[in-house]
Amino acid sequence: MTPSLMRGRPRRSRSHISVRVAHALLGVVAGVLWLVLPWLPADDDPPVAGARTSAAAAEEGSSAGDLVLPVAALAVVAVLAAYGSVRRMRRTRSRTTPAAPGTTHVGAYPSPAVPPAPAGLDDRSRAALVAADDHLYAFREELSFAEAGFGHEAVVPFVRVAEAAEAELGAACAIRRRYDEGVPEEAAALAGVVGRCEEAERRLTEGTESLRTLRALDRDPHAALALAETRFRELTARTAEADTAPVDGSVTGYVELAKDSLVTATVHLGETHQAIAADRLDEAVHRLRAAETAICRADVLVSAVARLGSARTEAARLIPPALTGAEAELARVRDRARREGATDARLVHADAVLAAVRQETTSGRPYDPLGVLRRIVHATAPLADGGSGVLAVAALVVAGEAVASAQDYVAVHREAVGARPRVLLAEARRTEDLPRADALAREARELAEQDVRLRGHAEQGGGTA
Repeated sequence: MTPSLMRGRPRRSRSHISVRVAHALLGVVAGVLWLVLPWLPADDDPPVAGARTSAAAAEEGSSAGDLVLPVAALAVVAVLAAYGSVRRMRRTRSRTTPAAPGTTHVGAYPSPAVPPAPAGLDDRSRAALVAADDHLYAFREELSFAEAGFGHEAVVPFVRVAEAAEAELGAACAIRRRYDEGVPEEAAALAGVVGRCEEAERRLTEGTESLRTLRALDRDPHAALALAETRFRELTARTAEADTAPVDGSVTGYVELAKDSLVTATVHLGETHQAIAADRLDEAVHRLRAAETAICRADVLVSAVARLGSARTEAARLIPPALTGAEAELARVRDRARREGATDARLVHADAVLAAVRQETTSGRPYDPLGVLRRIVHATAPLADGGSGVLAVAALVVAGEAVASAQDYVAVHREAVGARPRVLLAEARRTEDLPRADALAREARELAEQDVRLRGHAEQGGGTA
């Protein structure tokens, strides 16, 4: 049946109903009149002989005739009321006015199934994101110890597990990002986030069980304990070297936190020895994993200090050629604007930024090379057409350090960091727009720092869930 025919059917149906109701009304009135008609008085005069009888019959006919109009009116009112009730029911069922919450339509009974409250599903999706991300961090920490003990070839299947879980988690973060921006519908979006996170958790749980079977922690944790102690001693020496280097900016306080993690690792390593001596292998495995987590966190902190120093050295080397490349890019934009007779506000802003950078780098006062290079990249990015390769390299250095810095901060303080910074960090890793990746990563780092200030520094230690 075509749509036009389908649209026409309701009109013919309503028309038929109206005709039928009118016919029924006329039938009821006619029936009532037919029933009372024999009681109506006749027009002919009765015979003289039956005068008394006729007078009595006339009196009875007159009484019956007085009831005709009230009965007919009552029948008409009853029929009209029934017709109006049918019309109201049909309008209620076919109306397009939005239904009240918890009902199928206005004035109807409550709907049999009410969807879950968005607020509860929202909290659940955030918690699922945080839990899955924490599990991935912990799995990769244990994976690093397994690779050190058994070699890269032995842990290739577990590397694939981590990559698959990261893909699921990245998809969940992308859905959550679109939901935060207003698309798509909330129920489908939040359910998708929870589903992806549950799949990531399932993969990581299976991978963790297989990984611990490979390491034989439940049977003989001695080899794993010796490996953890070796890495602990190496990291202690690296922390002492980092303590002598100038530390500021995004890694301020990292050396002190690394020392705290090493102290925590020392405690857990001692407890592992005690549990093994007492033949409490389950407790020994738990303490060993806590020690490994503390060692990994100290490693992240010390590595971040060294990485920032290298990034600053590279940025200082790139500033002069980056300024030259930026001038070349702006010259092409300036010539085009002159030919078109237009003024570009972005060009004016970029010229002002480059002038300030030259003044800062030639003043003889200390400055942050990475911050200066970032200003060059962001000022010229809206105008550059990709002709300058040095600007692309500069953008890669800036964005790479920002993403790594945010990721390290979340890894170290993950017990206190919520879902929002993790979503932004995942977006920064996914995008190919380097200036945008830099901005997203720095925003993620700022939000993570706010979470830590709000909830306090997390206790160092713990193991894989």
